[in-house]
Amino acid sequence: MTDEKITTATKSTAAPAASDAPAAPKKEKPPAIEAKPFAEFIQTHYLPSLQENFVKQGLPNVDLKLLNQKIAVVGYDSAPKCWQIEGKWAISGQTRQFNLYFYDENIQGSRGFSVTDSGKIASTLESFRIDERKVTLDLLVLGVLQRLNAQRWLARK
Repeated sequence: MTDEKITTATKSTAAPAASDAPAAPKKEKPPAIEAKPFAEFIQTHYLPSLQENFVKQGLPNVDLKLLNQKIAVVGYDSAPKCWQIEGKWAISGQTRQFNLYFYDENIQGSRGFSVTDSGKIASTLESFRIDERKVTLDLLVLGVLQRLNAQRWLARK
């Protein structure tokens, strides 16, 4: 008898290992707009979005400004300056104004809110959206609209 050597070739039908293929570069997400520097975020995104929402509410003439000034609330004369959004408009012969305060020059930091009308100094400083884990553009806009609606300044009569 002869010794026969039987050789079998095995073909691999499996896909090559992941380490063999070149890694596809991950698409980097652009940073969230809320991660932009404070002034850039406010001027480029927040004020235009807030203005657009005021127009939708029937208030096309709201004057919005980003200011660095003292808090205009009774009893806060000695408080330091802080960044704030001031919104003003006239309706039925009186001027309405709200201020959204950013104490830390950071949208994720502490914030406050005040309202006044007829050119008076505001008497109450309220906390603003303090229960949010992460503040977004939409939450900041919604917060102002909700607060002004609660004041009955946005409701159509």
